[in-house]
Amino acid sequence: MTLISEHIETDTREKILVVAERLFRQIGYQKTTVADIAKELRMSPANVYRFFDSKKAIHEGVARTLMGEVEAEAQRIAQAAGPASVRLREMIKTINRMNTERYVGDSKLHEMVEIAMQEDWGVCVTHMEMIARTVGQVIAQGVASGEFEAPDLQLASLCACTAMMRFFHPQMIAQCATKPGPTIDQMIDFVIAGLSPRAKAN
Repeated sequence: MTLISEHIETDTREKILVVAERLFRQIGYQKTTVADIAKELRMSPANVYRFFDSKKAIHEGVARTLMGEVEAEAQRIAQAAGPASVRLREMIKTINRMNTERYVGDSKLHEMVEIAMQEDWGVCVTHMEMIARTVGQVIAQGVASGEFEAPDLQLASLCACTAMMRFFHPQMIAQCATKPGPTIDQMIDFVIAGLSPRAKAN
């Protein structure tokens, strides 16, 4: 009975997040109320509060789901076969594409991300740390194969992610879209050149 109950609770939580994300996209995070979410689900607001103690908690759950999908795709690329430089390029461009499609192309979701960043939610920090670790994973594979040279792997992954910030961070993607600067491929070339082994002096 306990397993059935847990399954039903998990299923209800997921339904709340799906409906919340749809409403956030349609009418915006600020305008969506817990009562709106409850009405769509044909349940009472009190029942929604059984699963999430606040609207912010629902918001965090939606953000976690969206960010988790980006992390899963980055992990898939990290675990694929092929040269590290090719996979690093694919990963960076995939993160940029997914964040652009989800947050920049959708003004309502962009509003949600702005609020998350302003409130410095732990979910955002956790996501950035996960992306840095996944980038570091590919750099480590490149070092192991001799394709890259990086004495400090953690520093190398942090530098690579910092260099790509305007292509990763939803607000910076939007703000820098019409400003002069290198293309994403030019910036990736720069990062890969920085990771490439140095010629040994005679």
